[in-house]
Amino acid sequence: MSNQQSDLTTNSKAPSVFAQIYFHGTKADLQLGDFIVPGHTSNYGKQLQAKYIFLSSTLDAAIWGAELALGESTERIYLVEPTGSLEDDPDLTDKKFPGNPTLSYRTTSPLRVVGELSKWQGHAPEQVKAMKDALQKLKDQGIDSLNDELT
Repeated sequence: MSNQQSDLTTNSKAPSVFAQIYFHGTKADLQLGDFIVPGHTSNYGKQLQAKYIFLSSTLDAAIWGAELALGESTERIYLVEPTGSLEDDPDLTDKKFPGNPTLSYRTTSPLRVVGELSKWQGHAPEQVKAMKDALQKLKDQGIDSLNDELT
């Protein structure tokens, strides 16, 4: 066996044919091409005007977003394309999961809706209730999201 170099090389300047997929869980009824923008009432915490929009690279985190969003509308998971820079969601990464294993992000730039997942499996009802109870306990202690209000 020889030590010949492979004929296959990588070109870091070439675009990838595989785009990063991001998910956004919500109860909002959106259409392909719509933009999700900051400034709407937050689904969480103090329910003030949201400075950030949240997205994730994991379906599980997006499912939690849809399940925990306020309101009685249908839970939805959208595939979204960021139009600006992203940063780690500090409520999850800094406080609960160092290193961002949930791959949860926030942005102040619009997200373009590029698809919707029509079939997905939510969490068990007892898991959702336990999560909502835990969030209510935090709220009762005066602990709300750092990401709620416009600043």
